Amino acid sequence: MDYINYFKDMHTPFLEGKVAIITGASRGIGREAAELMAELGAKVVISYARNDELAKELYDIVTQKGQQALLFKGDLAQYEEAKQLIEKTIGKFGKIDILINNAGITDPRFFLELSEEDWDRMMDTNLKSIYNCCKHVVPYMMKQGYGKIINMSSVVAKSGSIGAGAHYCAAKAGVIGFTKALANQLAPHGITVNSIAPAMIDTEMIRWRTPEQMKEHVELIPLKRIGLCSEVTQAIAFLSSKFADFITGYCMDINGGLYMD
Repeated sequence: MDYINYFKDMHTPFLEGKVAIITGASRGIGREAAELMAELGAKVVISYARNDELAKELYDIVTQKGQQALLFKGDLAQYEEAKQLIEKTIGKFGKIDILINNAGITDPRFFLELSEEDWDRMMDTNLKSIYNCCKHVVPYMMKQGYGKIINMSSVVAKSGSIGAGAHYCAAKAGVIGFTKALANQLAPHGITVNSIAPAMIDTEMIRWRTPEQMKEHVELIPLKRIGLCSEVTQAIAFLSSKFADFITGYCMDINGGLYMD
């Protein structure tokens, strides 16, 4: 039995009554995280940028689980739109316990193929959006003396792997540095800040590879397989819970042993 079901069977209030914002929630890791948080008792804010149909479908899934939910569509790289996300959440639920900064894009192109616009878009989507959301949520968390912030990084932030764009590696490395600095500054206020660095998780973001490239990459992973979204979302649930109250400034590697530090 996996530990999520174990806690359910114990009827433990794992995330009961918590309010969780998940960005980039319409698909992939964000989508599964939203579903899992709802299963564990959290009220869920589904933040997304484009796909109305998938977001509404997720909203229905969450509410059918008996949990309250809020849909928010916006570009979180825009300071004011991130502010609206936080204000609308406070307006509906009165508090924010958990912020999961998951929204992101990828681009494997070679450095000399990148334009200045490509660089800026990557930084805006993968790094500035995290700054914007944290900037607006932290005052509320400080006031309540509690909060959990989880930022999505990547194995390539540490490895600089071939197959990942230099701008993507730079943005994801920035996430780890930002996480550590924020963890230090917010610890006196009862707020923990952690990051997760996945590698080769079964989402749309890895499907630019040919079958041959996928096979070659899997051979580099000691566990000889790609990861599942559930293996990331269960880590998110753990870091969001009281079981992780003494963990902050941490970057959790979920990579099958592809990179060890």
